Amino acid sequence: MTKKQRARLIGKVLDRLFPEPAIPLAHQDPFTLLVAVVLSQSTTDKGVNAITPTLFRMANTPQKMAALPLEKLEAIIRPIGLARSKAKNLIALSRILVDTYQGKIPATMEELEELPGVGHKTASVILVNCFSLPAFPVDTHIFRSAKRWKLSSGKTRKAVEKDLKKLFPQEEWGRRHLQIIHAGRTYCRARPHDATKCPLCSSM
Repeated sequence: MTKKQRARLIGKVLDRLFPEPAIPLAHQDPFTLLVAVVLSQSTTDKGVNAITPTLFRMANTPQKMAALPLEKLEAIIRPIGLARSKAKNLIALSRILVDTYQGKIPATMEELEELPGVGHKTASVILVNCFSLPAFPVDTHIFRSAKRWKLSSGKTRKAVEKDLKKLFPQEEWGRRHLQIIHAGRTYCRARPHDATKCPLCSSM
């Protein structure tokens, strides 16, 4: 079976298991999604979703986030780790959004990646989920699953992203990355993992 054939088969299984995959991070709009993705670095979505209700009650716009005292923001973020750096980045990027983009989220990879705390994966999440622009964010689950399903042998996330973009049609990228995340969490976990009980691994 070629990689293309395997990708088509996996796509069919993913569509059956997760026909309408939801974004795992709770959010209200592009700005709150951006904040949630920045917070999700080096922690779990579950942890982020536990603190963002409190945070968004205080600051759900760039203007309000930029005005938050650093210490108060740190205190909210502390349970998920890296509180100081994440708080500084959120305040800094919010100020840039207010001063440069009139409080709006820019819609290009280059502009997004220039924001403090925003890397390639975070920018990709915003582009595909907020602006329906072609992007294929690769997180830990996608990186692991792509290798396990023999869709990529890339040693970096960018290499895996490049391979997946070749295998899946561009119009599928938006739902595929979400489907693979859900599949990686639900059926194709890092460990323990029984391939015979995984609907993805057992289908190949």
